[in-house]
Amino acid sequence: MEAKDLEFFREYLTKMIEDIQRQGEATIEDMSENMEYYSDPADRASVESDRTFTLRLRDRDRKLIKKINDALDRIDDGSFGVCDDCGENIGIPRLKARPVTTLCIECKSRREEEERLRGD
Repeated sequence: MEAKDLEFFREYLTKMIEDIQRQGEATIEDMSENMEYYSDPADRASVESDRTFTLRLRDRDRKLIKKINDALDRIDDGSFGVCDDCGENIGIPRLKARPVTTLCIECKSRREEEERLRGD
């Protein structure tokens, strides 16, 4: 992979982390500002459901940050864009769609098919 491509992905991944952190900060502000109490149980349940959903999203973001940091490490060590299974280049279009991926489309498709057959 060319240096300009690696720099593009480094900047893209770094921006992803910044965006996720900004969303997390906004969530914290939102939750601390909206400490309203509702007398209606349905309203209270709705607010709690929304909060639970938001916290799930933030947990997914936390896991994504780990994957992003792993991808940045792969850029540093020269293994970014190389499939973990077959050792072939993953390809720029796939990396643009999923920059944290470690598998080329063929290997990922094969794994998904194996999981489907096993019933995972």
